[in-house]
Amino acid sequence: MLIDTHCHINFPDKFPDPALAIREAVAAGVERLIAVGCDPITSRSAVELADRFEAVYAVVGWHPTYTKDYTPESLVEIEKMLCHPKVVAIGEIGLDFYWDYATVEEQMRALYDQLDLAARTEIPIVFHCREAYPQLLDILEDRPFQPYLFHCFAGDQHDSERAVALGGMFGVDGPISYKNANALREVIRSIPLDRLVIETDSPYMPPEPYRGKPNKPAYVKFVNEALATTIGVSAEECARITTANAERFFRLTPSILQSAR
Repeated sequence: MLIDTHCHINFPDKFPDPALAIREAVAAGVERLIAVGCDPITSRSAVELADRFEAVYAVVGWHPTYTKDYTPESLVEIEKMLCHPKVVAIGEIGLDFYWDYATVEEQMRALYDQLDLAARTEIPIVFHCREAYPQLLDILEDRPFQPYLFHCFAGDQHDSERAVALGGMFGVDGPISYKNANALREVIRSIPLDRLVIETDSPYMPPEPYRGKPNKPAYVKFVNEALATTIGVSAEECARITTANAERFFRLTPSILQSAR
Protein backbone atom coordinates (compact mmCIF):
# COMPACT_ATOMS: atom_id res chain seq x y z
CA MET A 1 0.00 0.00 0.00
CA LEU A 2 1.25 3.46 -0.94
CA ILE A 3 0.93 6.93 0.56
CA ASP A 4 1.03 10.01 -1.67
CA THR A 5 2.54 12.37 0.87
CA HIS A 6 2.07 15.55 -1.18
CA CYS A 7 -0.68 16.39 -3.64
CA HIS A 8 -2.93 19.34 -4.44
CA ILE A 9 -6.32 17.74 -4.97
CA ASN A 10 -7.56 20.68 -2.88
CA PHE A 11 -6.97 23.04 -5.85
CA PRO A 12 -10.45 23.20 -7.47
CA ASP A 13 -9.13 24.61 -10.75
CA LYS A 14 -6.81 21.61 -11.11
CA PHE A 15 -9.08 18.94 -9.59
CA PRO A 16 -12.71 19.95 -10.18
CA ASP A 17 -13.74 16.42 -9.13
CA PRO A 18 -11.38 15.43 -6.29
CA ALA A 19 -13.55 12.41 -5.49
CA LEU A 20 -12.64 10.94 -8.89
CA ALA A 21 -8.91 11.48 -8.27
CA ILE A 22 -9.24 9.82 -4.88
CA ARG A 23 -11.09 6.80 -6.29
CA GLU A 24 -8.48 6.39 -9.02
CA ALA A 25 -5.70 6.58 -6.46
CA VAL A 26 -7.27 4.01 -4.16
CA ALA A 27 -7.83 1.70 -7.13
CA ALA A 28 -4.12 2.04 -7.94
CA GLY A 29 -3.10 0.96 -4.43
CA VAL A 30 -2.76 4.40 -2.83
CA GLU A 31 -4.12 3.93 0.67
CA ARG A 32 -3.77 7.52 1.88
CA LEU A 33 -3.29 10.95 0.30
CA ILE A 34 -2.05 14.13 1.95
CA ALA A 35 -3.55 17.30 0.48
CA VAL A 36 -1.28 20.31 0.94
CA GLY A 37 -2.36 23.94 1.24
CA CYS A 38 -0.50 27.01 0.04
CA ASP A 39 -2.50 29.74 1.78
CA PRO A 40 -5.52 29.90 4.12
CA ILE A 41 -8.01 29.29 1.27
CA THR A 42 -6.35 26.17 -0.13
CA SER A 43 -5.51 24.99 3.39
CA ARG A 44 -9.17 25.25 4.32
CA SER A 45 -10.02 23.24 1.21
CA ALA A 46 -7.52 20.54 2.23
CA VAL A 47 -9.16 20.25 5.66
CA GLU A 48 -12.59 20.03 4.07
CA LEU A 49 -11.43 17.12 1.89
CA ALA A 50 -9.94 15.41 4.94
CA ASP A 51 -13.35 15.70 6.59
CA ARG A 52 -15.12 14.25 3.56
CA PHE A 53 -12.82 11.37 2.67
CA GLU A 54 -11.32 8.78 4.99
CA ALA A 55 -8.22 8.41 2.81
CA VAL A 56 -7.32 12.11 2.87
CA TYR A 57 -5.20 14.05 5.39
CA ALA A 58 -4.25 17.72 5.29
CA VAL A 59 -1.21 19.97 5.59
CA VAL A 60 -1.87 23.70 6.10
CA GLY A 61 0.23 26.84 5.79
CA TRP A 62 1.65 29.62 3.59
CA HIS A 63 3.71 28.62 0.53
CA PRO A 64 6.62 31.06 0.02
CA THR A 65 5.45 32.24 -3.41
CA TYR A 66 2.05 33.16 -1.91
CA THR A 67 3.46 35.23 0.93
CA LYS A 68 2.98 38.63 -0.73
CA ASP A 69 -0.49 38.45 0.86
CA TYR A 70 0.73 37.03 4.18
CA THR A 71 -0.06 38.76 7.45
CA PRO A 72 0.78 37.55 10.96
CA GLU A 73 -2.94 37.76 11.75
CA SER A 74 -3.64 35.11 9.11
CA LEU A 75 -1.74 32.58 11.22
CA VAL A 76 -4.61 32.62 13.72
CA GLU A 77 -6.71 30.67 11.22
CA ILE A 78 -3.83 28.35 10.34
CA GLU A 79 -3.23 27.63 14.03
CA LYS A 80 -6.90 26.74 14.48
CA MET A 81 -6.64 24.30 11.58
CA LEU A 82 -3.67 22.62 13.26
CA CYS A 83 -6.06 21.43 15.97
CA HIS A 84 -8.00 19.32 13.45
CA PRO A 85 -7.30 15.59 14.04
CA LYS A 86 -6.49 15.00 10.35
CA VAL A 87 -4.12 17.93 9.93
CA VAL A 88 -0.71 16.28 10.09
CA ALA A 89 1.80 19.08 9.42
CA ILE A 90 2.30 22.75 8.69
CA GLY A 91 3.33 23.48 5.11
CA GLU A 92 4.29 23.83 2.54
CA ILE A 93 6.44 26.62 3.92
CA GLY A 94 9.95 27.70 3.00
CA LEU A 95 11.86 29.80 0.47
CA ASP A 96 11.64 30.10 -3.30
CA PHE A 97 14.25 32.24 -5.08
CA TYR A 98 13.25 31.02 -8.55
CA TRP A 99 9.92 32.85 -8.81
CA ASP A 100 9.51 36.51 -7.91
CA TYR A 101 5.90 36.44 -6.72
CA ALA A 102 7.02 37.47 -3.23
CA THR A 103 10.12 39.29 -2.06
CA VAL A 104 12.79 37.60 0.03
CA GLU A 105 11.72 39.76 2.97
CA GLU A 106 8.07 38.70 2.62
CA GLN A 107 9.06 35.05 2.41
CA MET A 108 11.38 35.29 5.41
CA ARG A 109 8.75 36.93 7.60
CA ALA A 110 6.22 34.18 6.86
CA LEU A 111 8.85 31.44 7.24
CA TYR A 112 10.01 32.55 10.68
CA ASP A 113 6.45 33.04 11.94
CA GLN A 114 5.45 29.57 10.77
CA LEU A 115 8.57 27.93 12.18
CA ASP A 116 7.71 29.49 15.53
CA LEU A 117 4.11 28.29 15.22
CA ALA A 118 5.28 24.75 14.47
CA ALA A 119 7.56 24.86 17.50
CA ARG A 120 4.73 26.03 19.77
CA THR A 121 2.33 23.38 18.52
CA GLU A 122 4.95 20.62 18.15
CA ILE A 123 3.79 19.65 14.68
CA PRO A 124 5.93 18.43 11.73
CA ILE A 125 6.94 20.83 8.97
CA VAL A 126 6.80 20.31 5.19
CA PHE A 127 9.19 22.55 3.27
CA HIS A 128 9.08 23.95 -0.23
CA CYS A 129 12.54 25.05 -1.32
CA ARG A 130 13.65 26.13 -4.76
CA GLU A 131 17.09 27.55 -5.48
CA ALA A 132 17.39 28.46 -1.80
CA TYR A 133 18.70 25.36 0.01
CA PRO A 134 21.83 27.00 1.50
CA GLN A 135 19.79 29.88 2.89
CA LEU A 136 17.03 27.65 4.30
CA LEU A 137 19.49 25.22 5.84
CA ASP A 138 21.43 28.09 7.42
CA ILE A 139 18.21 29.15 9.17
CA LEU A 140 17.32 25.64 10.34
CA GLU A 141 20.81 24.89 11.67
CA ASP A 142 20.45 27.85 14.04
CA ARG A 143 17.14 26.62 15.48
CA PRO A 144 16.18 23.85 17.92
CA PHE A 145 15.39 20.50 16.31
CA GLN A 146 11.98 20.08 14.67
CA PRO A 147 10.70 17.27 12.40
CA TYR A 148 11.33 18.39 8.81
CA LEU A 149 10.31 17.02 5.41
CA PHE A 150 11.96 18.54 2.35
CA HIS A 151 9.23 18.20 -0.27
CA CYS A 152 10.40 17.40 -3.81
CA PHE A 153 14.02 17.51 -2.75
CA ALA A 154 16.21 18.95 -5.51
CA GLY A 155 19.34 20.00 -3.65
CA ASP A 156 22.87 18.83 -4.32
CA GLN A 157 24.96 16.35 -2.34
CA HIS A 158 26.12 18.94 0.19
CA ASP A 159 22.55 20.16 0.72
CA SER A 160 21.35 16.61 1.31
CA GLU A 161 24.11 15.93 3.84
CA ARG A 162 23.17 19.05 5.79
CA ALA A 163 19.48 18.10 5.69
CA VAL A 164 20.24 14.56 6.84
CA ALA A 165 22.21 15.98 9.77
CA LEU A 166 19.11 17.97 10.73
CA GLY A 167 17.11 14.73 10.86
CA GLY A 168 15.23 15.67 7.71
CA MET A 169 12.98 13.49 5.58
CA PHE A 170 13.06 13.75 1.79
CA GLY A 171 10.12 13.74 -0.63
CA VAL A 172 10.76 11.93 -3.93
CA ASP A 173 8.62 12.89 -6.93
CA GLY A 174 8.22 12.34 -10.66
CA PRO A 175 11.65 13.71 -11.64
CA ILE A 176 13.28 10.57 -10.17
CA SER A 177 11.92 8.81 -13.28
CA TYR A 178 13.30 11.28 -15.85
CA LYS A 179 16.09 10.11 -18.12
CA ASN A 180 18.21 13.21 -17.53
CA ALA A 181 17.92 13.05 -13.72
CA ASN A 182 21.11 11.10 -13.05
CA ALA A 183 22.44 13.70 -10.60
CA LEU A 184 19.20 13.56 -8.60
CA ARG A 185 19.27 9.75 -8.51
CA GLU A 186 22.86 9.83 -7.26
CA VAL A 187 21.89 12.15 -4.40
CA ILE A 188 18.84 10.06 -3.51
CA ARG A 189 20.98 6.91 -3.35
CA SER A 190 23.16 8.57 -0.71
CA ILE A 191 20.22 9.29 1.63
CA PRO A 192 19.37 6.74 4.35
CA LEU A 193 16.38 4.63 3.34
CA ASP A 194 14.49 5.52 6.51
CA ARG A 195 14.40 9.17 5.38
CA LEU A 196 12.57 8.72 2.05
CA VAL A 197 8.88 9.19 1.23
CA ILE A 198 7.11 9.31 -2.12
CA GLU A 199 4.79 12.00 -3.43
CA THR A 200 3.30 13.29 -6.66
CA ASP A 201 2.90 17.05 -6.12
CA SER A 202 0.00 16.52 -8.51
CA PRO A 203 -1.07 18.09 -10.78
CA TYR A 204 2.58 19.04 -11.27
CA MET A 205 5.72 17.07 -12.25
CA PRO A 206 4.17 13.84 -13.57
CA PRO A 207 6.43 10.78 -13.68
CA GLU A 208 7.25 8.80 -16.78
CA PRO A 209 5.29 7.63 -18.75
CA TYR A 210 2.96 10.61 -18.19
CA ARG A 211 5.47 13.43 -18.47
CA GLY A 212 3.88 16.42 -20.21
CA LYS A 213 0.39 15.55 -18.93
CA PRO A 214 -1.39 16.57 -15.71
CA ASN A 215 -0.23 14.53 -12.74
CA LYS A 216 -2.58 12.73 -10.37
CA PRO A 217 -2.20 10.85 -7.05
CA ALA A 218 -2.70 7.48 -8.76
CA TYR A 219 0.65 8.00 -10.48
CA VAL A 220 2.59 7.77 -7.23
CA LYS A 221 3.01 4.08 -8.03
CA PHE A 222 5.32 5.10 -10.90
CA VAL A 223 7.35 7.24 -8.51
CA ASN A 224 7.61 4.22 -6.23
CA GLU A 225 8.81 2.01 -9.08
CA ALA A 226 11.42 4.55 -10.19
CA LEU A 227 12.67 5.01 -6.63
CA ALA A 228 12.84 1.24 -6.15
CA THR A 229 15.04 0.94 -9.22
CA THR A 230 17.20 3.83 -8.03
CA ILE A 231 17.89 2.36 -4.58
CA GLY A 232 18.06 -1.27 -5.75
CA VAL A 233 15.05 -2.86 -4.02
CA SER A 234 11.79 -4.35 -5.23
CA ALA A 235 8.76 -2.12 -5.73
CA GLU A 236 7.05 -3.98 -2.89
CA GLU A 237 9.95 -3.34 -0.51
CA CYS A 238 10.13 0.30 -1.55
CA ALA A 239 6.41 0.69 -0.86
CA ARG A 240 6.86 -0.88 2.57
CA ILE A 241 9.79 1.39 3.44
CA THR A 242 8.26 4.65 2.24
CA THR A 243 4.87 3.92 3.79
CA ALA A 244 6.43 3.19 7.17
CA ASN A 245 8.51 6.37 6.89
CA ALA A 246 5.45 8.47 6.06
CA GLU A 247 3.49 6.97 8.93
CA ARG A 248 6.29 7.77 11.34
CA PHE A 249 6.81 11.34 10.16
CA PHE A 250 3.14 12.30 9.90
CA ARG A 251 2.21 10.29 13.00
CA LEU A 252 -0.32 8.20 11.11
CA THR A 253 -1.73 4.95 12.41
CA PRO A 254 0.04 2.09 10.59
CA SER A 255 -2.16 0.35 8.08
CA ILE A 256 -3.43 -3.11 8.94
CA LEU A 257 -1.66 -4.57 5.89
CA GLN A 258 1.66 -2.97 6.82
CA SER A 259 1.37 -4.08 10.45
CA ALA A 260 0.76 -7.66 9.40
CA ARG A 261 4.02 -7.87 7.44
